Amino acid sequence: MKTRHLVIGSRSSKLAVAQTQYVIGKLKEFYPAWDFEIKTTKTVGDKIPDVSLNKIGDKGLFTKEIEEALLEGKVDFAVHSMKDLPTKLPKELKIAAVTERENPCDVLVSNQGFTIKTLPKYSKIGTSSLRRRAQLLHMRQDLNILDLRGNLDTRLKKLEQGLYDAIILAYAGIKRMGFMMKFSAISIEDILPQAGQGALGIEVLKDAHEIDDLVKVIDDADSHLAVDAERALLSVLEGGCQVPIGVAAKINGDRISIKAGIFSLDGKHGVKDEITGSKKDAEARGRRLAENILKERIARQILDEVKKDIGQSSW
Repeated sequence: MKTRHLVIGSRSSKLAVAQTQYVIGKLKEFYPAWDFEIKTTKTVGDKIPDVSLNKIGDKGLFTKEIEEALLEGKVDFAVHSMKDLPTKLPKELKIAAVTERENPCDVLVSNQGFTIKTLPKYSKIGTSSLRRRAQLLHMRQDLNILDLRGNLDTRLKKLEQGLYDAIILAYAGIKRMGFMMKFSAISIEDILPQAGQGALGIEVLKDAHEIDDLVKVIDDADSHLAVDAERALLSVLEGGCQVPIGVAAKINGDRISIKAGIFSLDGKHGVKDEITGSKKDAEARGRRLAENILKERIARQILDEVKKDIGQSSW
């Protein structure tokens, strides 16, 4: 194959660049002579680091500008954290590949090595995620959950400064950044992750067949199916990253199991369910699980209340 120069769209954060470099490394295994350039873009979510996400919306906060660059031909393809991508993509775009997924769990980071269960009462916990906040309070009403935004370096610095007793992060992020620290892994039985957490997606133009074929060599079929199932569930529940919905799909052989839950913002109410079936029907299983959850009256009440509280009446 002839040497080529390809431009990849990415967020400008250190983590996003590290993730894109990881994708380049995987592609280099197949195309060692090819040259890859990273074109970084600051998204709306990056430009407003001190405002709670639920106050600025959630539709493409970390992806819209990168997708615009892809649509305008400024980049050949884009790398995203799948948890950041809205369930509805622009009609001209698609996810061509999902790399092998990292552990999707969240972790608790504290200077004292606390776990969720050993945190002292009224501990100050930092997180920017309503999903994490709701599930924490669903477990323990005695915790003080405080808003925390910024990149990983900023969040960890605030922890070191004593502004929080502990903070919650995605395991995948701290591993990809190579951070060495004490943390306690949080079981998905306790806190369900965001749909797509731990997975990287490569987004391309639907009619860019050569690029599509190029990136497909690093697609991990099972990771792709699991993420598709989670996103299918999220789509039915009309949940963006600012709705307290957690979901985890796992594939074992030819079977898929999916666990999901929806929680009230105050953590007092929650509905959890799970489903298993053939992985060939991954997306259908995700949608079915969402429909099963919605059969519970409290689940619909939670959705209505959350939409009202975060001002998304247009959903």
